[in-house]
Amino acid sequence: MNPIAFNLGPLSIYWYSILIALAFGIGIILASYHAEQRGVNLDKFTNLVLLVIPAAIIGARLYYVIFNWGYYSANPLEIPAVWHGGLAVHGGILGGFLAGFWYIRRHKDLKLWMLADIIAPSLILGQAIGRWGNFFNQEAHGGPVSKEFISKFPDFIQKGMYIDGLYYHPTFLYESLWNLLVFFVLLYILKRKSLPNGIVTMTYLILYSVGRFFIESLRTDSLMFGPFRMAQVVSIAAIIFASAFIYFKLKKSKSIEK
Repeated sequence: MNPIAFNLGPLSIYWYSILIALAFGIGIILASYHAEQRGVNLDKFTNLVLLVIPAAIIGARLYYVIFNWGYYSANPLEIPAVWHGGLAVHGGILGGFLAGFWYIRRHKDLKLWMLADIIAPSLILGQAIGRWGNFFNQEAHGGPVSKEFISKFPDFIQKGMYIDGLYYHPTFLYESLWNLLVFFVLLYILKRKSLPNGIVTMTYLILYSVGRFFIESLRTDSLMFGPFRMAQVVSIAAIIFASAFIYFKLKKSKSIEK
C-alpha cells in the first residue's frame, strides 16, 4: 500500500491529505446548503467555517501529539507532519467547537446550537471519508485476523490490511460505514425543524460515541489514559452529557408548549 498518491517534483502528495481535503470540501458545501435553507447569513457562516477548520485541525493534531508525547518529544520535526496521519477526532471537535463558540459570541445574531446542528451531518460525513486516509496509511486498524475472516472483504481491503505478513481487522472500514449510517440519521432529524436546536448535535455525539466505543476495543493504536482507552472514556462522557442535554431540552420544550 503506497500512502503517496503522486509527486509534484520534490513534493509528495499523500492520499491522507487528499481525503482530508475532500472531507472538508464536501462538508463545507453540504453545511452551506443547510445554512442557506435555515436563513443563516452566508458571509458570516463562511467566516465561521474558515475559522473552525484550521482550529479543528490544530486541535486534532495537538490532542494526538499530547497523548503520544514520548515519541514527539524525541522527534519534534514530526509534530506538524499531519500528512503522516495522527489527527484525533475528539481533539478536532474540541478545537473546532471552541473556535466556533468564540466567533458566535461575537455575533449575537448567530445561534450556537442551530449552527452546530447544521454542521453535525457534514462533520460525520467528513469523518466517514477521512477514515479512508487511515486505510492508505495502514493505520487505525485492529488486531490480527485469519485469512478466512479477511476473505469476506473486497480484495483491495484484504491487500491493504495485509501488513508485515499478517491480516488485520479493517476497523477504519467499520467506523466509516457506521459514520455513514449516522450521517443519514442526522439528515433525517435535521429536516424535522420542529425539534429544538441542539438535538441533531447531541444525537451525533451519542451515535458516533456508541460506534466509536465498540470499534475502539478492536484497535491496536488507541491513545491511552493510564489503563483506559482515551476514546472510550470520552465516548462514555459524551453519551452521558448528550443524553442529559436531550432529556432536559425536550422537557423544557414540552413545558413551553403547554
